[in-house]
Amino acid sequence: MQPKVLVGITCSYHKEYCLEPFLQGLKELTYENKDILFAENSEHDDYYNKLKSLGLNVFKGPYNENPIKRISMSRNLLIDKAIKENYDYLFSLDQDTIPPKDVIEKLLSHNKQVTCGVYFSRTIVNNKVVLAPDVYKVIPNSEDESGLPSMKWPDEEEILSNKLIQIASCGAGCLLLHKDVIKKVRFREDLEQFEDRWFCIDLYKNNIPIYCDTSVKCKHYILDRPYLWKGGKLYKREDLLK
Repeated sequence: MQPKVLVGITCSYHKEYCLEPFLQGLKELTYENKDILFAENSEHDDYYNKLKSLGLNVFKGPYNENPIKRISMSRNLLIDKAIKENYDYLFSLDQDTIPPKDVIEKLLSHNKQVTCGVYFSRTIVNNKVVLAPDVYKVIPNSEDESGLPSMKWPDEEEILSNKLIQIASCGAGCLLLHKDVIKKVRFREDLEQFEDRWFCIDLYKNNIPIYCDTSVKCKHYILDRPYLWKGGKLYKREDLLK
């Protein structure tokens, strides 16, 4: 029997701009033994009601003025759902990330506890905005000021290899988690930013390795975002670019 997978999606009206292509991507997922659940955490109910009107399985997550905190709370409610209803895996998927249609089959095939795909995010390198993979590897024999291993992006050859590689950290936008993992590790709800980075730190502290299937390359709707991150908060694009 196929493992039972909960596809858990945290969302708010900030991602409404890419809802149509995202829903099309969900429809094209080929894995059968799955359920899809949205955790909507906007301050108002407009976007929640829109998702309900489309016939989607959605619940209202708690609102917090800090977007990172409310994202963490919603992710943990999805964890609670997966554990309570005895899912074998939670597949964490962000609403601006569209994976290949066979993503679940590919990630399951490696029989690992934590496996992710690849998507690219905006970052600053040498004072320029570039797109970089949201996955990181350990730099051997190096530590940061907190005593954790320092990290770097995988080499371009590794990202293009379409192979499974071990990594140190990743985003939670395309992340498959075994039930034994989410029973041990949750997203921290007291953070100002980087909830997925801290989740990976806690995986590391629990000796749970993370793997990345570099053949799973996702489309990430980031260039046309009407809202942008800065300092762990969301701002309207036009306000930041004034």
